[in-house]
Amino acid sequence: MHFFEYKKGRLFAEDVLVEDIARDVGTPFYLYSYSTLKRHFEVFDSAFSRVDHLVCFSVKSNSNLAILRTFINLGGGMDIVSGGELFRAIKAGADPRKIVFSGVGKTAEEMRFGIETDLLLFNVESEQELLILDQVARNMGKVAPVALRVNPDIDPRTHPYISTGLKKNKFGIQIDQSIEVYRKAKALPNIDPVGVQFHIGSQLVDISPFIDTVRRIAELIHKLKMMDIEIRYLDFGGGLGITYEEETPPDPTEYAEALVKESSGLGCTFILEPGRVLVGNAGILVTRVHYIKRSPTKTFVIVDAGMNDCIRPSLYGSYQAIWPARKRDGEGFRADVVGPICESGDFLAKDRLLSAVEPEDLVAVMSAGAYGFSMSSNYNSRPRVAEVLVHGTTYSVIRTRETHEDLIRGESIPSFLQKTRALE
Repeated sequence: MHFFEYKKGRLFAEDVLVEDIARDVGTPFYLYSYSTLKRHFEVFDSAFSRVDHLVCFSVKSNSNLAILRTFINLGGGMDIVSGGELFRAIKAGADPRKIVFSGVGKTAEEMRFGIETDLLLFNVESEQELLILDQVARNMGKVAPVALRVNPDIDPRTHPYISTGLKKNKFGIQIDQSIEVYRKAKALPNIDPVGVQFHIGSQLVDISPFIDTVRRIAELIHKLKMMDIEIRYLDFGGGLGITYEEETPPDPTEYAEALVKESSGLGCTFILEPGRVLVGNAGILVTRVHYIKRSPTKTFVIVDAGMNDCIRPSLYGSYQAIWPARKRDGEGFRADVVGPICESGDFLAKDRLLSAVEPEDLVAVMSAGAYGFSMSSNYNSRPRVAEVLVHGTTYSVIRTRETHEDLIRGESIPSFLQKTRALE
């Protein structure tokens, strides 16, 4: 459920008219609903209420400080994958003991930052990373708490770009090699192996891959306990999908019941790392129609948002619904919704049956709260867009639109280039 709906044919975010925000803020912009964020977190969190657990929001899915603070205020932790995300989490007010540091390529500097922060866990992805973390912790006179990310070789049945749990994927330690790596971790003086983590992929709409994975991980944990390696944390990662088009992902309660059943008796605190399922349908991208270009074989609706603002359709071929901000009388038509970027791959929708729209109309790219702004760029030297958060009858700009000056911030021209040909 989300709080974007039509009232008398006009699109509202909670109790604010989307057209009013566009008039004040300009387009394009990302728009989030606080009530949706809150509801999604509470539904997910309460699904695990009968077990000791921690919900760590996946910062990579949406890293705006206001979004992070929303979940922090609701009792959530943070799942981060870089030093920059750790910095963001701390600035947003996260409790360091509710932060887990994932990611396949952590640097020694990022490790030091994490140890100084006194975070809950490092999710370690390779034996070499484990050895470097031990060395960094030893130099600091500290002990680093660790969960090994185990790759269970389970097919998550999702897009190959967001599949992470197969042998051919770059993530984690193969499950048949993990026992030996845990043995080495136990012997390292500045490593405390206290957890097991897995993450098999993103946008999963079937519970069975999770169940198959937990069964394999439970067997591993029993073997580790026989080796006197006491596993206190079982980190399930994220990956639960949302509805973009016709998907029917499991309800969080159904998901929780399956995980609890398959891991009963392990005595572990659960760590969950949801991202998309919390923020995906809590955000939209609002963009304005500039032109409608028709040819004998194709119609293009050209809008002011492009692949640099929302890359998922271009990168994954993913579907995101397109809603008009104001419903018009008249017959709809089939078209590509494209942006201003100089790439043939710049599209938000392909061959889509659209409601009637005209130039200057606003349209909303739905389900854009996850991997929208966080994956945006300045390609074609386009300033990144504003972000707005609605709360009931009010809204706040939570990121101002970049300016042209922002595009060149930090750049410089060396002295030998200062003299231009025009001045010679």
